[in-house]
Amino acid sequence: MILAAGRGERMRPLTDATPKPLLPVRGKPMVEWHLLALAAAGVREVVINTAWLEEQFPAALGDGSRWGLRITYSHEGRRWGGALETGGGVATALEALALGDDEPFWLVSGDIYMPGFAFQTSVAHDFAQSPDLGLLWMVPNPPFHTRGDFLLGAEQRLHRLEAAASGQSLTYASLALLKPGMVQGLAPGQRASLAPYLFKAADAGRLAGRVWEGPWENVGTPEQWQALQASSIAG
Repeated sequence: MILAAGRGERMRPLTDATPKPLLPVRGKPMVEWHLLALAAAGVREVVINTAWLEEQFPAALGDGSRWGLRITYSHEGRRWGGALETGGGVATALEALALGDDEPFWLVSGDIYMPGFAFQTSVAHDFAQSPDLGLLWMVPNPPFHTRGDFLLGAEQRLHRLEAAASGQSLTYASLALLKPGMVQGLAPGQRASLAPYLFKAADAGRLAGRVWEGPWENVGTPEQWQALQASSIAG
């Protein structure tokens, strides 16, 4: 699943006429880099949630066949009147994902640039056999988020920043493997953040983390977008 429903307020005026995931990065819409990587990994079914300027996504991406994918759109604006946030977006898209109770799926934000990341089937398989509800990829804390999101402790366990005595403070890269049980109790169409559910899983000892040391950019402002265009990060 690719999260693409947000308004992108901090990216205005660029996002006044174009959804942030469709803004070009190094010659391609940001979201296309994820589609290429997913297709290369053998993924065939992708759900994209939309809300802001959502009619532009099917027009730009079609049905996914050009990448060997089948894209299903979860149109939150059309169906629910607006974006449902990360947690609500996931819970609402579960019907389209058509998964078993413990079957994992990839979740990635459409506005991050993470060249070189491989959506490895073997990693998803190992995660499926674990009792964990989520496996999050973490990055060193960027200058705009120095506190981080979680502490990574022993045996790849993620803990709340205030709940562990030791560990490495890291920032969630907005890329994860999740199981449907992560958002258990959240109804389709209900607006909610994913963060409380991640914290709940961490408190239960069912949230794992991995450090990503490759290139990663959270494209949050026009200045960050312009800097990325001029950078030497390869796609």
